[in-house]
Amino acid sequence: MSFGRTLRLAFRFSLREMRGGLSGFFIFLACIALGVGAIGGVNSVARAITGAVETEGQSLLAADLRFELNQRRAGEDERAFLTGLGDVSESANMRSMARLPDGSDQTLVEVKAVDGLYPLYGERVTEPQLSHDDLFAAVDGAFGAAAPALLFERLGIAPGDRIMLGGQPIELRAVLTTEPDAVSDGFGFAPRLMISLDALEATGLIQPGSLVEHVYKVRLVGDTDAGALEAAQAQAGAEFPEAGWSIRTRSNAAPSLSRNIERFSQFLTLVGLTALVVGGVGVANAVRAYLDSKRAVIATFKSLGASGAFVFTVYLVQILMIAGIGILAGLVIGALMPFGASAVLSSVLPVPATGGFYPAALAVAALFGVMITLVFALMPLGRARDVPATALFREMGVDGRGWPRPVYILLSMAIAASLAGFAIWFSDDRRMAAVFVGATVFAFIVLRVVALGIEWLARRSPRVASTPLRLALGNIHRPGALTPSVVLSLGLGLTLLATLALIDGNLRRQITGNLPEVAPNFFFVDIQSGEVEAFADLVSEQAPDGKLIQVPMLRGRITALNGVNVRDMEIPPEGGWVLRGDRGITYARNAPENSTLTQGEWWPADYEGEPLVSFTAEEGGELGLKIGDTITVNVLGRDVTARIANFRAVEWETLAINFVMVFSPNTFAGAPHAWLATLTDAEATQADESQILNAVTRSFPTVTTVRVKDALDVVNRLVEQLATAIRAAAAVALIASVLVLSGALAAGNRARVHDAVVLKTLGATRRTLIAAFSLEYLLIGLATAVFALLAGGVAAWFVVAQVMGLPSSFLPEVALTTIAVALVLTVGFGLVGTWRVLGHKAAPVLRNL
Repeated sequence: MSFGRTLRLAFRFSLREMRGGLSGFFIFLACIALGVGAIGGVNSVARAITGAVETEGQSLLAADLRFELNQRRAGEDERAFLTGLGDVSESANMRSMARLPDGSDQTLVEVKAVDGLYPLYGERVTEPQLSHDDLFAAVDGAFGAAAPALLFERLGIAPGDRIMLGGQPIELRAVLTTEPDAVSDGFGFAPRLMISLDALEATGLIQPGSLVEHVYKVRLVGDTDAGALEAAQAQAGAEFPEAGWSIRTRSNAAPSLSRNIERFSQFLTLVGLTALVVGGVGVANAVRAYLDSKRAVIATFKSLGASGAFVFTVYLVQILMIAGIGILAGLVIGALMPFGASAVLSSVLPVPATGGFYPAALAVAALFGVMITLVFALMPLGRARDVPATALFREMGVDGRGWPRPVYILLSMAIAASLAGFAIWFSDDRRMAAVFVGATVFAFIVLRVVALGIEWLARRSPRVASTPLRLALGNIHRPGALTPSVVLSLGLGLTLLATLALIDGNLRRQITGNLPEVAPNFFFVDIQSGEVEAFADLVSEQAPDGKLIQVPMLRGRITALNGVNVRDMEIPPEGGWVLRGDRGITYARNAPENSTLTQGEWWPADYEGEPLVSFTAEEGGELGLKIGDTITVNVLGRDVTARIANFRAVEWETLAINFVMVFSPNTFAGAPHAWLATLTDAEATQADESQILNAVTRSFPTVTTVRVKDALDVVNRLVEQLATAIRAAAAVALIASVLVLSGALAAGNRARVHDAVVLKTLGATRRTLIAAFSLEYLLIGLATAVFALLAGGVAAWFVVAQVMGLPSSFLPEVALTTIAVALVLTVGFGLVGTWRVLGHKAAPVLRNL
């Protein structure tokens, strides 16, 4: 019989077999739909957000091109070049302190000074809506401003009230509700205060070395396509190679947001793939149970002359058709998710994540669903292919002890390898994806070993007097025991949950406990060189027991490594952040006290040779740097090249002053700069800190004061939101585990019925059987929970200690929660099934034995 005819005949028989409905496949369908829906939905939502960023690029950037300079304004030639491109809107961003006129209260603000052309695209929305002149013009000696409601709440003021910014009165005339380019300006720790450029000039905040970003936004005239953007960007780099400006186009309006969305969606995709893999165990259980229920039909097929290949094809077609229903349901869920997410995310993300249909994302999810089905279905189908008809008529089922033919094993392994390859290929960070896939495969192997170990221990356990316990131990290691299925289905989900819970707990403990104990109380920014001594005297007066550290600070951008422009280099992802944007830099005669030299030597205190730089060891290793290499940094529009003299190990988690790059003092001789300071006083109360903050703001209005506890509170809220999203994602994997667990227990109920009937016939009571089954589930669940804690603890330690470089500790509350979840699930689902098993009458079962 030809292959085509065999396939058509198999398809006809498959349709006839499925007339009985999908009984026994509901968990199969739920597992496939859940995994496919999670993968398709997450990728669709991510593409909706990134698509919105690209589509709304002009509004999000409020320009076609954005040029940013640090600590200096554009020169005449540079400004002329920008004007030649089109309309130019200038703005300036910096942090400062806003205070009440009577000095009774103050708060940190993100100042944004704009000109009359702002915004070139999009709309600034205020309440009430005012024109530029009405909103910002000087009236009775006070310039106008707009701010979000948060600033009004913090200072307890209302529209029309005045505040002081530097030495200038500012009247808050409106509530700022929409800032079109907020997302392109990056994350801020404080509320926005929008003023005019004239007002900023009047405040006196801009001094030599002040940390201010000057932004020039261009609306192109004439040709405005992507080619024109690239040409303008290239021309700017060619004509002004030492300008040091950061250039961004509307096609890359919010790189940080896009990058974070991609990373988070990748993580959630891998979690969804984990849920799908866990669901694959449910697929295997469902296929085995279905084939077992069809043993008489399979025996009849073979008795009538059907080949093993024909039987395999008939049931493979059925399994793929049923999987197709689950995949279709998952695709519907994934396709609808962007529409639901748009409403939820509108209050969180500053971009309109509208719904849409994303076939590529759904196609990847469908591909994963088909491959998972084949990986877990081929083995039981291949085993059923070779079971003789006589054995099917005589035995209880098709799931024998032997292995299927090698071709099915190799085919299943090849599809599994292809699945892993696709998962890595479709990821942006392939290294992380490879680690994730490898860890999943390793977890499956280890969980199988754990199941075998549990069975071995139960088999080798001494004979006990308790009948329920003896029956429970026997059930754990007998042929066809539930142990492998329960351990595999529950273990992976619990391990993932324990890992994420331990990482979350350690981060929270570090932010709310350890960091505040070692971190300084305050950071002081933009201290002018002429104010350093007076500032130190004031702080010593206000905090006599505090420790004040002051260092010079400039801003610079790394433009070249060993003479090669960084734009022309392939930079490893882990070290890319050092080259992305401007970095704080400093110079010092002596090595910073909170760092340790790991390689090389520090320069002499009176060194006057070629510029040298000390680089942090970890970041230098990530960039492939070594002693003697050169680094070119653009500072104040001038390229400075220094040679690496040494590497330092830095404890960033202390939040003390430190820098990626520390230069020799002669490098920036004569360059204007401000100073950065920290104050550490472990004994200071909240009232003491408020008094220090008030005194510094009154005496030095141009100095920006950041209270570390306030910054940590902001970070803690962000971590809390992120952890909530991650726990929700992990819950998908746990739900898949629960589905598989319930399916495994349900699949074993037929054998349990026979056991219960025989034992009751021999005199066992219902109480004895319930106790035996409960102890069995309790022991399996406890063993699985212990493994999940050990594996999750090791994984969390690696992430926290090795990747994040933070101290890691084991959290007892996570251990207790994991054990409780495992026991509730195994014992709870087990007893539900057991109660139904014990309700069967003995006579009908005994007649069929």
